[in-house]
Amino acid sequence: MGSKAVDDLIEASSGVHFSGFHLESTFPSTSQAEQPTTSATENIKQPFVIGVAGGAASGKTTVCDMIIEQLHDQRVVLVNQDSFYHNLTPDELTRVHEYNFDHPVHSQALIFYVAMNYIEWKYRSQIFSADSDVRLARRIKRDTVEKGRDIGMVLDQYSKFVKPAFDDFILPTKKYADIIIPRGGDNHVAIDLIVQHIRTKLGQHDLCKIYPNLYVIQSTFQIRGMHTLIRDAQTTKHDFVFYADRLIRLVVEHGLGHLPFTEKQVNTPTGSVYTGVDFCKRLCGVSVIRSGESMENALRACCKGIKIGKILIHREGDNGQQLIYEKLPNDISDRHVLLLDPILGTGNSAVQAISLLIKKGVPEFNIIFLNLISAPQGIHVVCKRFPRVKIVTSEIEIGLSEDYRVIPGMGEFGDRYFGTDDD
Repeated sequence: MGSKAVDDLIEASSGVHFSGFHLESTFPSTSQAEQPTTSATENIKQPFVIGVAGGAASGKTTVCDMIIEQLHDQRVVLVNQDSFYHNLTPDELTRVHEYNFDHPVHSQALIFYVAMNYIEWKYRSQIFSADSDVRLARRIKRDTVEKGRDIGMVLDQYSKFVKPAFDDFILPTKKYADIIIPRGGDNHVAIDLIVQHIRTKLGQHDLCKIYPNLYVIQSTFQIRGMHTLIRDAQTTKHDFVFYADRLIRLVVEHGLGHLPFTEKQVNTPTGSVYTGVDFCKRLCGVSVIRSGESMENALRACCKGIKIGKILIHREGDNGQQLIYEKLPNDISDRHVLLLDPILGTGNSAVQAISLLIKKGVPEFNIIFLNLISAPQGIHVVCKRFPRVKIVTSEIEIGLSEDYRVIPGMGEFGDRYFGTDDD
């Protein structure tokens, strides 16, 4: 980041009070994620900040540069702590070894350590066994070649400022880190997971604030790993079904958590009384044929003996939808309904299915729509039309392609799940 950008950022941060790592106010957001124009999007928002810590020459800049390069998103910026220092005068450069650039009190960069998520890694090399030795060797090479310093000056600065700052301010925070990345820039898997996590945050953050009826399962590396497998075009049918079923089960369990419960007391084997809850009894599932049928087994596994209805919607053209079959429980109007369809794309099929349920007497607030992935366009369509229908998904996508396919998506879900694709 250039000095002009840094100056603007510092000026914009006026009104921020520092007390240790406490942040009392927020900053204007430049996020322009795809969303309708509403008053909710005009409010000042707090940015999502990722603090990156590690020893000197541990590979922090390398990893951050790789993340920025893969994201290709102007909403994501990299701010280095070095950007907050004024350039030294020629006279000051002769005494550079006297300046402590590693103590946080000497820098206004503290603002970027107030993090919602905090990431730290240490660089482990397969050449040397001691991390500190590797970092020192890399620092000596960097400072002597790039900055023209002699080895004695580098070692003196390292022992006087760099290592004490690492021991006092970096190493103790390791226990608070959300993620530790071994091998730095060589750990492509970890970098890819962070990139995908940031993409998820960019795609879902504003939508969840706009639509209070939208629920996205909190992403974990397990969930991200399963998404990676089912999205891979080379994944076998057996593995696709296995990991899709695991994700579906998570979505179903999360959806059941939005059903009403009643308090219930039971006697435990120890003779004590436990106060818990009783499950909702009036419940049924409705699957949108045919990919929605892939979610039925998970629902049956969670709700023994549950009734499941069927809706078949045939697509005519790019936007046209035609309902051609429905078979629903006769008393569906008295039940809470879990609508099953793994993909929410344009939202046209979902609107038609939900409209049918409401026509059958199901109250809008008794419908929970469960899916694996949702496109922002479909979320807008469904939430605007049915603001009281809950949507539960495991991930929000980038968008739709010109031919209305979800991207990055996972292809034709029903064909891959039931083994009827060309391969």
